[in-house]
Amino acid sequence: MFVDPPAPQPLQQGEMPPTPASTALPSPDRATAWEFNPDYQRLVTTWQQVLPMLDALAASMEKAYARATDREVWDAPVSGRYVEEMAQWRTGLRLYRQAILTSINEQEQRTERWVPVNAGAPHAFS
Repeated sequence: MFVDPPAPQPLQQGEMPPTPASTALPSPDRATAWEFNPDYQRLVTTWQQVLPMLDALAASMEKAYARATDREVWDAPVSGRYVEEMAQWRTGLRLYRQAILTSINEQEQRTERWVPVNAGAPHAFS
């Protein structure tokens, strides 16, 4: 049994960017303004788009497998071979689902939720 990895969490209502650790004067190497990372949002959107498609594929495969194993539908000697092949397809689909969702999850873990942005302050010689 495969368990889906945790999904990337979308921006929550009222979620705030990280706060600075100190109250010292701003410097060019510290961020003064933050935005929700668009790359992280793309991962959230991709997860939300892919998951229903994978669920639909799994449901259609389960429906076909249930019909193939039902003796009232198909009682031919050759049916055993097809049922075995369908069991392999089901396993392959589960592995495919796990690979897709794990890759999104791993990318999400490497992607920052918040990124610093240019606050629009004038900089000399920029």
